[in-house]
Amino acid sequence: MAVSKITYDNNLIKVITLFETLTGAAAKDCFEEKGVMHFIISPEDMGRAIGRNGANIRRIEHLLKKKTRIIEHSPDVETFIKNLIYPITAKQVQVADGTATITGKDTKSKGMLIGRNSTNLNSYRQIIKRYFDIKELKVV
Repeated sequence: MAVSKITYDNNLIKVITLFETLTGAAAKDCFEEKGVMHFIISPEDMGRAIGRNGANIRRIEHLLKKKTRIIEHSPDVETFIKNLIYPITAKQVQVADGTATITGKDTKSKGMLIGRNSTNLNSYRQIIKRYFDIKELKVV
C-alpha cells in the first residue's frame, strides 16, 4: 500500500503533546478538518482518552476552543471505516479493488454519511486516504 507521508508543523506537535499529557493516551495522528480536531488513537487507549464521563474530551475542547473527535485506529480498512463513521452505523463495509463501499442501513443514515453537497463523504475519503490506498469511497 502506497500511503502518503504525513508531516506535522510545530502547532500540531504542541496539540498532540497537550492531548497526550492531559489524557495519558498516545495519539497516532492528529489533524484539523472543518474546524474539528481529529485524534487517531489505538483501541486500548480509547477509555483513557475519553476519561470518566468524557472529562478529558471536554477539557481538551475547552483548551483548544475546538470540537474534538477521537477515532480508534485499526490496521483493517473495513474496521477503520466503521470507527470513522461512528456513531452512524452501516449495514456493511466492503473494500475491493481500491474502492470502499459503505452500505447504509436506511435512507437517513445514507444521508448522514453523504452530508449536504457530499461534504461528509469527501471528508471521510480524505481521512481514509491518509492511511490506506483507497481510490474511491461510495455510499449505497
